[in-house]
Amino acid sequence: VQLQACGGGLAQVGDSLRLSCAAAPGRTFSRSAMAWFRQAPGKEREFVAAITRGGGSTEYSDSVKGRFTISRDNAKNMVYLQMKSLKPEDTAVYYCAARETILTMPISNDHNDYRYWGQGTLVTVSS
Repeated sequence: VQLQACGGGLAQVGDSLRLSCAAAPGRTFSRSAMAWFRQAPGKEREFVAAITRGGGSTEYSDSVKGRFTISRDNAKNMVYLQMKSLKPEDTAVYYCAARETILTMPISNDHNDYRYWGQGTLVTVSS
């Protein structure tokens, strides 16, 4: 499934941003768990948040828990990442990713489990 992420930009500490990821039409999206990962300059890609195919379960990294919220709209083939209380350490390129799953499959925070990736959107948080 083709993914297109957008919504990044320049923010100040404490600001909010909402990232969006649009999936190409088709049934793959509704059969896929979705996730956001990020990669800061000079660092490894890290897990941010994930949501099951039906949206009933979510998982977050400790660094964003309580500040970020992942959600999805299967009718629109969209997944979102609402980011609040942004910090300089949130600066990174954010990628959305999709993983086709069966209903009982647990959420994965391993980027190797995700087959489809968007192109990334840059979030810069300035102090």
